[in-house]
Amino acid sequence: MGRAVLSKLIPPGTLLRDRPFALFWGAHAISEAGSRITYVVAPMLVYQLTGSALGTGVLAAVQAVPYLLFGLVAGAIADRADRRRIMVGCNLLQTVILATVPIASAAGVLTVEQVFVVALLSATLFVWFDAANFGALPLIAGRDRLVEANAAVSGASSLIAVAGPAVAGVLAATIGPANAIGLDAVSYGLSAAALLLVRKPFSTRHLDAASVEPVVRRLVADVREGLRFLWGHQLVRALTLLGFGISFTGGAVTGLTVVYGAQALDLPETGVRIGLLFSAAALGSLASSVLLPRLNRRYATGSITLAGLTAATVAVAALAVATNFIAALVFFFGWGAAQTLVIINAISLRQRVAPDHLQSRVNVSARMIAWGGMPFGAAVGGALAEVTSIQTTYLVMALGVAISAAIGWFSPLREPAASAAG
Repeated sequence: MGRAVLSKLIPPGTLLRDRPFALFWGAHAISEAGSRITYVVAPMLVYQLTGSALGTGVLAAVQAVPYLLFGLVAGAIADRADRRRIMVGCNLLQTVILATVPIASAAGVLTVEQVFVVALLSATLFVWFDAANFGALPLIAGRDRLVEANAAVSGASSLIAVAGPAVAGVLAATIGPANAIGLDAVSYGLSAAALLLVRKPFSTRHLDAASVEPVVRRLVADVREGLRFLWGHQLVRALTLLGFGISFTGGAVTGLTVVYGAQALDLPETGVRIGLLFSAAALGSLASSVLLPRLNRRYATGSITLAGLTAATVAVAALAVATNFIAALVFFFGWGAAQTLVIINAISLRQRVAPDHLQSRVNVSARMIAWGGMPFGAAVGGALAEVTSIQTTYLVMALGVAISAAIGWFSPLREPAASAAG
């Protein structure tokens, strides 16, 4: 009976029937589910503890900073170190760190300072895990099945992103935000166990611990090589720099979603409908993920990016003047769709044009630069929301993506030759 069900859900020949990849994919899905809960309930918890819009904005900023600090080094080391040890170690540390939140809450000693420290440490571990994960996937799935592997991983993330926020809203309303974070801690432990069961190598190169100085010099050279390629490719450079603007706006939109729901829509800060706002944005992201391959067959890379930047500007401005919950859901959907269109378009281009030996470094470096606007947007947005309305804050913060859109229309993205290169 079980095999019959499995045959219907997972057709013969699919990569998910390959045990190593299935375990790798399952580890990702489990931890992603837990992370989506924390993604929603952590700002709820901060807002519950402080009642401050600035606090939730700073939380989003804190979670983005580690990628700026460690992204370059993590990408270079992940190309040479034992990726399995990095990933399992990061997951186990995540379990311990996140578990301190529900424990402290149960003891009645949880403070907002502890929440911030946990968020900072968790985000730091994510940088190293992400870099190792990026390089391990080709070895686990095989280069001839990378498209199927990436589709399976992306599909799991998108579906979880749609359902996760609504579930998080229910958990926050029933067991409380702090206890909900405890479930995330459990998910990381299960993910680590799954990764340990994968019987395939995660790495083909290793650092030479006996020769520290040459390793340091080699890492510096590796970082420079990745940055040199990123800056030297006209279209990759343009998409990466324009990504800063959309991440600046995104830092405020995402970091202040709980505040937006509570102040603009008069929703309970730990209610289910707050989670639905996150779900609407995730559903928009899923729609873009499905449509992008078709769009890429009909339109140039530059044209798709410019359309996405323009649509994102409109969506955030519309959120600023939305007056009811249904309208807000529609505009969050639009924001998620437009933002994802720009981001995935840029990632896909980098993967197509970067040489194999530079994949990890180029992608981590570009992501670090493009995400660089997020902590600034979150912090600035939080500060603005403290002294003015959340609607005014969203309208002002729309300028980040609006400026990227304006620059994009006068950049190489408009040139047919450059766009065709993508």
